[in-house]
Amino acid sequence: MNGLSTILIVFGLFLLGGIYSFVKQKMPKNLIVLVSIAAAMCLVAGVMRLEVWN
Repeated sequence: MNGLSTILIVFGLFLLGGIYSFVKQKMPKNLIVLVSIAAAMCLVAGVMRLEVWN
């Protein structure tokens, strides 16, 4: 596991916590969807960069 994949996965998990917080605060749905897409992209990019796939 290299540094960039670790950063992407941790940031994706951070954004997932933000989604949970936004839902509890009843923020607008389009903001929650936008943050959800960003979290999914970070997590997928971090997992795809792992060195176990090589």
